[in-house]
Amino acid sequence: MDTIEYLLEGDPAIRWQVMRDLTDASSDEVAKARSRVAHEGWGARLLAEQAADGYWDGGVYRPGWVDEDRPFYDAWTATHPSLELLRHYGADPDDPLVQEAIGRVHANVRWNYADEPYFDGEVEPCINGGALAVAAYFGQDGSPIAATLLRTQLPDGGWNCWDEDGTSASSLHSTLCALEGLWEWERASGTSVDVTTARLRGEEYLLQRRLLWRVSTGEIIDPRFAMASFPSRWYYDVLRALDYFRLARPEGDPRCADAVALVRGKMLPTGLWVLENNHEGPTLFSMDGEGEGYPSRWVTLRALRVLRWWDATTG
Repeated sequence: MDTIEYLLEGDPAIRWQVMRDLTDASSDEVAKARSRVAHEGWGARLLAEQAADGYWDGGVYRPGWVDEDRPFYDAWTATHPSLELLRHYGADPDDPLVQEAIGRVHANVRWNYADEPYFDGEVEPCINGGALAVAAYFGQDGSPIAATLLRTQLPDGGWNCWDEDGTSASSLHSTLCALEGLWEWERASGTSVDVTTARLRGEEYLLQRRLLWRVSTGEIIDPRFAMASFPSRWYYDVLRALDYFRLARPEGDPRCADAVALVRGKMLPTGLWVLENNHEGPTLFSMDGEGEGYPSRWVTLRALRVLRWWDATTG
């Protein structure tokens, strides 16, 4: 099997990223492929699901139909997870369809927590990290969210959505969400000493654990963290973390070596990787060819670009 050709046969959201990250395609060829995301396949379908009031499925973090007496019921059809997915698809922020969709969010969408505008964020770092990444990617002012993330960083360098008084140990879930947001914000708004310092402290929290292993015993923190997923939602996994460090630390870091070896060891004889952990919950639609326990174009794309980065830094 020619793995790259197989990936290129996928949805436009995958195809353009394969061209950018795994081939020698020109910038013009990549841009042309990316321009299809908002008009074909999953990206077009996701944009079409937005209502005229700017919301997806009648809610911000959770859809309007969810029973609020079931607070731990995950559903991925509302506005926030839809915007995160649109960012992961790589829809061009300058595309008129995308700009119209983001304009509707900016004008109308407000968080349930205290009726804050969407791009002001709310209180939980795992949510704020995603919202800041969305704001930065789509050219919105995310400075209120960045300020909240700086204020809620914990003494050990990370973040925890369950913390109420600044005394909790950090969570890998919350920390990676926050880091992704801060990195996107730095890239969009320019370097800030405070933001960069906070980001580097958060990265150290993950790197001290080699992205997966306890500092105290060397044991894997949670077996699920070793399982590849997509979409990752707010959940931590080691491939997601490596995909982050591929961007944030292009020079590499030796403390990622064990995590890279784990990912490399999961390659199938076909050159593909399996989607190992699907985060259950209703979705607006299924992505064809993506299912738990089966080879995944998304996971394979992420694994191959991580290995390409790592091998370039260590070779």
